[in-house]
Amino acid sequence: MLNSQLLGECSVRPVFFPMENVIQNYAWGSKSSLCELFGIANDNDEPQAEIWMGAHSNGCSKVKIKGVETLLSELIQANKNEILGDRVSRNYGELPFLFKVLCAGNALSIQVHPNKAQAELGFKNEERLNIPLNAFNRNFKDPNHKPELVYALTEYQTMNGFRSIEQIKNNFELLAIPELLELLDVLRGNPNSEGLKAFFSGLLSLEGEKKEMALLELITHAQLSKAPVFELIMELNSQYPRDIGLFAPLILNVITLKPGEAMYLDAETPHAYLKGTGLEVMANSDNVLRAGLTPKYIDVSELVSCTVFKEKPFESILLESIPNNGIDEYCVPVSDFKFAVINNSSSKVVHVDSAEVLFAIDDTAVITHSDGDSCVIKKGESVFVPAYAKNYTVSCKGRVARAYC
Repeated sequence: MLNSQLLGECSVRPVFFPMENVIQNYAWGSKSSLCELFGIANDNDEPQAEIWMGAHSNGCSKVKIKGVETLLSELIQANKNEILGDRVSRNYGELPFLFKVLCAGNALSIQVHPNKAQAELGFKNEERLNIPLNAFNRNFKDPNHKPELVYALTEYQTMNGFRSIEQIKNNFELLAIPELLELLDVLRGNPNSEGLKAFFSGLLSLEGEKKEMALLELITHAQLSKAPVFELIMELNSQYPRDIGLFAPLILNVITLKPGEAMYLDAETPHAYLKGTGLEVMANSDNVLRAGLTPKYIDVSELVSCTVFKEKPFESILLESIPNNGIDEYCVPVSDFKFAVINNSSSKVVHVDSAEVLFAIDDTAVITHSDGDSCVIKKGESVFVPAYAKNYTVSCKGRVARAYC
């Protein structure tokens, strides 16, 4: 454990803590993206899915204090008020966000994240039932919500939110799959959120021969079509054969973010990341309820109870930045995190009132402080800055991403 006096014993209190981050080797990860973008080696030829930058217990970053390697969570707990800032310490008691580089070689599961109240209740109930945190059928890993922002580093294909009910009806009328006609009639008769809820939950609940025949007819149709949505379904079928999630591109918006574009994902919104590499910042949670494209546990009733069945207009998916004196700032409707990109800066002064993480996207960044402390991070590296820094100066010929609250 970190000695809480260690920081105070330093002759000059450090304001920059270069981070050693965990790489998560999930099966859907890319084997080449981190090397191609940042020169990060992959000596074991493993799928490198995510770099975690933060203090989450499932993959906590490490920093050094006077040469002693320390978990970032221990550094924060040693003096929460000064490191997080009074406001964040009082409201959260921990670093409230998790910052990631996400590299999707294959599609991630179609998923929904609960809102704060749902997460608290679900976590409490599963703790009361003594379901182990690592159990196959565990839904809630913590009592927190998980809104997310994604910033594309490469082309980044994703699904986000429900298409219009009219589009969904048209897509399934075109297929005319006999096993789905009863569900489609429900949606036709109730072209609203209740009808969409019944249609979506009914589709996910298909079993046995009915499910197999519906998927067989979907794949047969997709093989004969050159429409992009059916080409996507065939690609997903090569990754997750005969998975009920293959219907999702006909129900959810499909969008490919261009490098430098961003989108926001609110709680209770079905989505899936399909391929590409991006930065992701989210509330400090690992709660995931799955709806398909996965061998993992699917709890349809819990998923449906945590989903808002509302159309998401396609034109509303992109999150526009607000330019502010060389910094692109992205507004999100939650207080857990903020995100910004500092562009091509020369001695750019940034003011700090919370703990934050800086990540060099495409060039070396030099970060300095008025007390003489300085830090150099190469592209693909990150640094933790405590709230007591108050400000710092950035110089970089490329982009530096900033996660803070």
